[in-house]
Amino acid sequence: MANVGGPGQRKKILFVCIGNSCRSQMAEALARHYAPDLIEAESAGLKPFGQVAPEALAVLQEMGIRAEGHYSKSINDALQFFEPEIVVNMSGQKLKGWFATADVVDWKVQDPYGSELQIYRRICENIDGKVKKLVSDLSDGKKK
Repeated sequence: MANVGGPGQRKKILFVCIGNSCRSQMAEALARHYAPDLIEAESAGLKPFGQVAPEALAVLQEMGIRAEGHYSKSINDALQFFEPEIVVNMSGQKLKGWFATADVVDWKVQDPYGSELQIYRRICENIDGKVKKLVSDLSDGKKK
């Protein structure tokens, strides 16, 4: 995908799941890969697991997506240094009211934690499609 926009125009997007170990980490890495000039991506979890799942990193690596420096953190940790404009919620929990100024978008994505690598691949493919659509929508000037 083409990099569009300039450094001052990047949308701050926070990807949220339960443990910040699988889904939100994949979405963050994919967004950074596809649209570094359009999206400033971070991720967080409602109850951070404390590490990124090795399977999530393996699937990203298979796709040629870099995730060096990624670590599992809470929403509060992320908000210490990051004020999102859009929150992509994959936790399955309600996040209304957590973010005063951000738009919250819900993505229904299965949690792969503890599954076989093939499940991680399928879920990453699902997230990949959603991230590409988000990038396309933002490139076309749509809010989300």
